[in-house]
Formats: sequence, structure tokens, C-alpha cells
Amino acid sequence: MSESQNIEWKQNWHDDYLKWVCGFANAVGGLIFIGKDDDGAVTHLENHKALMESLPNKIRENLGIICDVNLHDEAGKKYIEIKVNPYSVPVSLRGRYYYRSGSSKMEMTGNTLNEFLLKKAGKTWDDVIEEGAGLDDIDENSIKTFIKDALKSGRMPNDIGELSTVELLEKIRLLDHGKLKRAAIILFGKDPNRFYPNIKVKIGRFGVNDADLRFQEVEEGNIMELLKTVPNQLNYKFFTKPIDFEGLLRIEKDEYPVAAIREMLLNALVHRSYMGSMIQMRVYDNKLTIWNEGLLPEGMELESLKRHHISRPRNPLIADVCFKAGYIDSWGRGTLKIYEACKEMGLPEPEIISMDGGILVTVFKKTTQLPNDQAVVSTGTMKSIEELQKEFGLLSDRITLGKETNVAFLRSNYGVFTGYLRGKYGVNTEEIRKKHNEKALFVLELISIKSDLTRQNIADLLGISLSTIEKNIKILRDATIIGREGTDKIGYWKIIEQK
Repeated sequence: MSESQNIEWKQNWHDDYLKWVCGFANAVGGLIFIGKDDDGAVTHLENHKALMESLPNKIRENLGIICDVNLHDEAGKKYIEIKVNPYSVPVSLRGRYYYRSGSSKMEMTGNTLNEFLLKKAGKTWDDVIEEGAGLDDIDENSIKTFIKDALKSGRMPNDIGELSTVELLEKIRLLDHGKLKRAAIILFGKDPNRFYPNIKVKIGRFGVNDADLRFQEVEEGNIMELLKTVPNQLNYKFFTKPIDFEGLLRIEKDEYPVAAIREMLLNALVHRSYMGSMIQMRVYDNKLTIWNEGLLPEGMELESLKRHHISRPRNPLIADVCFKAGYIDSWGRGTLKIYEACKEMGLPEPEIISMDGGILVTVFKKTTQLPNDQAVVSTGTMKSIEELQKEFGLLSDRITLGKETNVAFLRSNYGVFTGYLRGKYGVNTEEIRKKHNEKALFVLELISIKSDLTRQNIADLLGISLSTIEKNIKILRDATIIGREGTDKIGYWKIIEQK
């Protein structure tokens, strides 16, 4: 047993650990063991009697909840178990709210806290009434677009065209006692940005790296408008070959599959956090990315997106209207369509990762295999270690491991991604990430790009100490994932095909 979403170990009690109790109560509940080390071994509590008397009172007085506090004895060593149940109402500690996510505790503030409080009240952000909005803020042309598409999809009655705007908004649950909900503004508003910031999609064209911004455009408007203007802008200014976004059934001859790009945009618009940053699309020579603020629903992992999974939209009213219009389905198949569309075109497997409080989806162009198992995009060229280091220097002032990393830069510009490692060598990249750590995976990806790198080269490129690199190389070698051909000075790394 290890620390996880609902288990925490502490050797001794400190009142600051009330934050962990609060976090468990606001999440799915959990167990806190006092008197165990980081490996779960019992260390013994000398003051267990005093804690058994004081802890229930401290929890009740500071948090307003009741927890089971139990004393255990293991071979004469005492430890305490605090059982925290999940609560349907928000629990705070001295006016602050905490939440258990994974194996860590976080304080909720700003938009995160707002969404949490709404959820506890049985509401979602898009279901809240917008007091400052009226029917004059609704764009009639967007309403007509929805009616046309909904009739075409067959998911609404044939008589919806005869309904007034008020009747239609009531029918699709966007009007409550004559007042507009937020979803109505996002879907059909004349100027959504008047009510909420960043109801926009920013599109940038980049060169060799993220510092090389060639040009950019910003599209703004309601969802009905963005579904037209963003594809038009991509075709007009960003794609080498225009894409027919209406021709979803034709044979794909473009650089990217239409279905994948459409799903990427729809997912971002439907599932984004509308009080956060604008949606960002980046077009490179070798890939296309889209990022929207807002993480996956609780309990869902990124790997779930590659298989059948339950649809749990962040904005259910917005999602329902998009479903009725025929833009999305209600079975959680959006990401599967992205994977399937790229596979049918013979493209590398897309990547979906968490980054900077949001979800980043990347689709790649076709890659070309070079000697020494190096993978590069067909439009790119292999570069020397000095050239790589020079390019990295452009990003060095804002590189943070696990977010905007040097490895992310390599993935962006040299076509290496986890799907390549899985497909060519059978490497279980997710197991490496979970069983070992992210850095071991970074090392492996860098070796797959340039197999003759030295340990010091890898340390310099990743911005990690040499000792850490050596530790992670040992992890990969002990797991028989990589080997070394030749000497340390004159030789190269070899990725071993997994059986």
C-alpha cells in the first residue's frame, strides 16, 4: 500500500495537517495514518494517548466535521488512523478550502474554488443565471444556425423552426424564469466577451521553436460563430493546403485529418473553463496543437481518453446544445475520433497531456526514420548538440520541468513522442512515468532523437544535474529498456525492443 488519492502517512501530528483532513473531506474521503513513515512503516507514536483525546476535538472545532480516530498497535508500536468521510457540503479551515488531488493537497482559490463551490451546490458554471444579460444580447443569426443544424442532425423536433427565441431558449433549458443562463451567452451571445473575459481562440504560426512566432490572429465570438471563423482563419492564413471542413466523408489528402481538427476545436470549446485563459492553437511545420484551460474530471486519467470512457462534460448545458445541433455525441467518443482519424491517415499517434492547468492536444504530420533509430519530421533536419543547446537557450528563462520543458521543445520540433516509443519498441511509457518518474521518460525520449549523446549532453539539454541523469539512466538500463554500444566517449545508446 502506498500514498494515493485517499491515503496519507505522517510520522507525527502537526496542526497543519488539518489541511489534509479538509482536503480529504472535500474530495472522496480518505485515511490519514499518524505514526508511519513515507514507506508506510510504523514508527511508533509516543504521545498517542494525548492525540487520541485532542484530535477529535481539533477536527470538530476547526473544520466542523466529525472523523473516526482509531488507535492501532503493531508489534508494540502505536499509530493512529484518522478516517475522513467525503462531505456533500464544502468544508473549510479558517476560511480556506483544500482539496485532495492524486497524492497531494492543494488550496483552492479563484476559478477553481468557484467551480468547486458550484459543484457542491449541485450546479455547474454554465447553469448559473447571468443577471446582467437580456434577450437583446442574443444573436438571432446564431439561433438560426443552431435551428438549421439541429434539424439536419435529427436530434430536435421538426417544429423548432416555428418557436420564438424565448420558446426555443426555454426548450433547451437556457432560460430560467425569463433570465438567461451563462450557457446562452456562450452559445448565442452577440458579444460574450462583454460578460466574460477571453471568449476567444488565439492562433499562432511558429517556426523552429516556441520563441519563433511568425504571425498570429485572434477570433472571438460565441460558439456558433467560432465553429465557422476558426476553420476559415486556419484555411486562409495558417494551412499550406486548405481543408474542406464540411467534407468529413471524403478521402483524406490533407496534412491533417478534418475530423481530428474539428474534434479538437469542439472539445476545447465545450470542455474549457470559461473563466480562464483563451483557447490557444499553435501551427508548426510538423504539428498542430490546441490548448484549453481546465483539467479532466475527477477520477479520469489521460489514458482513459484512448478507450471508451464515460462522457462527463465540464459544461453540460453547452454540451447538450452542441449535441442537439449534431456537433458532438454524448458517448465520450470525441478523443477516440481524434486517435482514429490520425490512424486512418497513417499519421503518428496524437498526444494528449496536462499542461499549465489545462489540456494540450497535439496531432503530428508523418515522420521519417533515420539511422540510429532517430525520428524526425519529414520537413525537418537533424541538428548537432551545439545547435540544440543554442535553440534551448531561447527558452531557458521560462523552462520548468513538467510544464514548458526542454523535452516539450524537442517533441515540438523533432517529432519524438511517446506513441513512437510504444509503437517501435513496445515501451510502456505510462509505466515508466508511474513506476519510476517523468525524468526517466525525458531521458529516453532524448536518446531516441540523438543516440550518441553523452550523459553530460543530456544533463545540459534537460537542465538536470548529471547525478540525476546517471540515476535515471541506471533505471532504464536495469529495466533493460536501453543499452550502451561502445565506450562512454565513443559509442551510442540503443533502445531495446520490449518483448
